[in-house]
Amino acid sequence: MELSTVRILVVDDYEPWRRFITSTLQKMPRFQIVDEGADGEEAIEKAQKLQPDLILLDIGLPKLDGIKAALGIRECAPKTRILFFTENSSPDIAEEAMRTGDGYVVKAGAAQELMPAVEAVLQGKRFVSSLLGGDHNRK
Repeated sequence: MELSTVRILVVDDYEPWRRFITSTLQKMPRFQIVDEGADGEEAIEKAQKLQPDLILLDIGLPKLDGIKAALGIRECAPKTRILFFTENSSPDIAEEAMRTGDGYVVKAGAAQELMPAVEAVLQGKRFVSSLLGGDHNRK
């Protein structure tokens, strides 16, 4: 993806976390936060309506978890890249999430990994949090 404006949807049920993500990303002029959501059903609805370039998606969402929401997003917005942000550092959950997502960041490492993860995913690369251990990052 070139340096044109990147349209981003942020979906997390914890409002202070959404504020952290949006305020961090809005410091970069090329990033435009197009909307926010608080549950998995809302994620799918907004993805279909807005067709964002990137969705930052929590896994532990109400109504529909992030992994199931990602499946729905892939159907209605197939070009949208999905970057999971979660408190879960289980390699098994990460593996399951990466079947539908483009990246996986453990929230505890977000301060260091947010921007590298976003950039990697926008470049078509996969990104997996270093907090999972091992070298999971591949093209």
